[in-house]
Amino acid sequence: MAEDPQRNFRSSYYEKVGFRGVEEKKSLEILLKENPLDLEKLSTFSQRFPLPSMYRIHVWKVLLGILPPHSDSHALVGGYRKEQYNDILEALHVMRYVNCSTPFTDVCLRMFQLESQDEENEDFLSIARSMEEIVDDPIDCYWLIKCFVHQFHAKFGDSIPHLPKSLEHYLSQEEPRLLRHLKNTDALAQLPYGLWFRRCFAGCLPESSLCRVWDKVISGSCKVLVFVALEILLSYNNVLLGISRPEGVAKLLCNIPQENTDAIVTKAIDSWHKYCGTPMHAV
Repeated sequence: MAEDPQRNFRSSYYEKVGFRGVEEKKSLEILLKENPLDLEKLSTFSQRFPLPSMYRIHVWKVLLGILPPHSDSHALVGGYRKEQYNDILEALHVMRYVNCSTPFTDVCLRMFQLESQDEENEDFLSIARSMEEIVDDPIDCYWLIKCFVHQFHAKFGDSIPHLPKSLEHYLSQEEPRLLRHLKNTDALAQLPYGLWFRRCFAGCLPESSLCRVWDKVISGSCKVLVFVALEILLSYNNVLLGISRPEGVAKLLCNIPQENTDAIVTKAIDSWHKYCGTPMHAV
């Protein structure tokens, strides 16, 4: 039987946007047509498969609670979100906390602080700058920043301090020689844990790679951050072994080259599945 060139074109296209096959696309489209949406199945899908950009923002908004599970309410709730955004923005202008020249990410921070009374700023701003590169609509962008930061701290705040030890454990299994070197040079304590674990690699990875990591975090796993850090260390193993000063290690890891990050993230997700398993809910 002759091959169908149209089918081959579609398969190639779906692979480029993050699907390994047409069936995955069909599965996601079926999930997104359910009313109400099954959040558990949607989270499971996001953990098992990559989300393409055509669906990513919508899935993030649902998983972060910006939009409700009932899809017939999305337009109404979207209108409320827009009104709330405009009300907060107007209040900040009236109080002269922001003006027309204030950078968008600083505006988001002031809005977030006004609503939450949270003094956190550098981590928020770092995440906000990356989200601004991913999301075009400013209202969607603000809500995604706010809800991502809130959900991350609410769900994983107690786990974040333990992630460095988890990284050390997996590094001991994958590359014990590198672990010994980092300990002997006092570089282990100087690794950029804040950049990796509190900022979820915002400002470290380019947006194309970062989105794939945030897919997993938003769908319910902070452990994937450990494996991204692990694969970064493994990828620069030989270079790191040649650095004897801890500040040199930190400088390298805070400024990794951007051209091979997709491969690093792919390996990290594979390692995450290898060590932590794959969600078993039906999709």
